[in-house]
Amino acid sequence: MKIAIIGATGFVGTAILNELTSRNHEITAIARNPKDENNELVKWIKANAHVETELLEAITGNDLVINAYSAGWTNPNFYNDFLEASKTIQEAVKKSDVKRFLTIGGGGSLYVAPNVQAVDTPDFPKEYYTGATAARDYLNHIKEEKELDWAFFSPALEMHQGITTGRTGKYRLGLENPIFNEDNRSILSVEDLAVVIADEAEEPKHHQVRFTAAY
Repeated sequence: MKIAIIGATGFVGTAILNELTSRNHEITAIARNPKDENNELVKWIKANAHVETELLEAITGNDLVINAYSAGWTNPNFYNDFLEASKTIQEAVKKSDVKRFLTIGGGGSLYVAPNVQAVDTPDFPKEYYTGATAARDYLNHIKEEKELDWAFFSPALEMHQGITTGRTGKYRLGLENPIFNEDNRSILSVEDLAVVIADEAEEPKHHQVRFTAAY
């Protein structure tokens, strides 16, 4: 399969790239600052996620686009940059010949109680609030998309660099609510996030919906 990854140098994008190349997929790795290396499975392309024409040229010819774009957690304009780039990426995919679109959002929009999303609870980490609200607002935007075969992935509530379980290849799937383990924690490593996305790429189960995964 030919797969384009936007944000291929980031925390999530790198893990997805590694998982997909281990499965012998041909990758177009797209980043603001691409690596200075190409091999038989990976072709690096420089493109700006805010420039539709650059994205369109980079992704055309692939079977699937995976959006792992991040505006950068220290970016003071994170909200606007994330939302603008996400919409631009979506439009580029619509105008390309790519039929399938997977986009990575946040877990903050998962419902922890009826009509209550995690991001709106008192205990939600303040340092993630801006990113979580940006991802939630983009989720509300893409829910109106009727033409693309898209899926929006919300990671577990605890999915960060401090999760050290590595790649287990095991996970449970859900839709609108977090998945909790026996200790009432919603956890997933970035390596297993990549497994979830690679499995969805190879055997699509979710179409025009949001889904999640955790141990």
